Amino acid sequence: MKFGTGLPLIAANDIGRVRDFVQALDGAGFDYVTMAGHLLATPPGRHEGRPPATYTGPYHDPFVLFSYLSALTNRIHFVTSILILPLYETAVVAKQAAELDFVSGGRFELGVGISWQEPEYRAVGKDVHERGARLAEQVRVLRMFWTQPFVTFKGRFHDIDNMGLNRLPARPIPIWFGSTLEERPMRRAARLADGWMPMADPAEPLPRFRQYMSEAGRGGEPVSIMGRVAAGEGGPDAWVAEAKRLQGAGATHVTIGAPPDLQGEEAAQRLIQARNALASALG
Repeated sequence: MKFGTGLPLIAANDIGRVRDFVQALDGAGFDYVTMAGHLLATPPGRHEGRPPATYTGPYHDPFVLFSYLSALTNRIHFVTSILILPLYETAVVAKQAAELDFVSGGRFELGVGISWQEPEYRAVGKDVHERGARLAEQVRVLRMFWTQPFVTFKGRFHDIDNMGLNRLPARPIPIWFGSTLEERPMRRAARLADGWMPMADPAEPLPRFRQYMSEAGRGGEPVSIMGRVAAGEGGPDAWVAEAKRLQGAGATHVTIGAPPDLQGEEAAQRLIQARNALASALG
């Protein structure tokens, strides 16, 4: 079982606080830290009924921030959760991810997904209605870029004629899929993902996910599964019980969240307390 936590969704203006937070996690034995966000932000209230922080930003660029943090840490892995991959050019992501993996010593993992927000797609000249098909082809092309010095590929969205990075990562970078529990995105993740981080408790849908994997011809392949534990009321006994339930269901990673009323040093200490309790109980 691996234990991690997430950086705040909205970009912190004090980079020193971000640095200190991640260094504390690294020193405390956390296995990974995640970061979510959009490419572009919107004015508050544009998407009625949606959580304002989810769309108003501002957001850090994961490749820039993770490169900076990797130079200041020793063991912790960095995971995007998620990068909205169809917004980006695939060759650029392949290059940036490979470089980040190189400078971090193999500590980067790429979490990808799609977003419903059509204005963001229009802003970068992409069709929101093609995002699922584009994502699937992008993942195929990324893996080619990371395993072949030069790639030749012609598909619906890519036309690559004997071009490549010509410096491969030490291993293919793991690709996580974030998704809802609807059938189409779940089947896409079951067909393509190295790891799955559902936008819900994974325990109930995991048998269905495994079935989709089997139908895609991947029945015997190991896939990492991410669940979440809130380090709130109830204390260590409740946190451990929840983590054991997730582990029993098949989760391999647990992302620990601090209560929203805790900030800064208090949040870090609660996360470390929870991680130590879970690691002692689950290993």
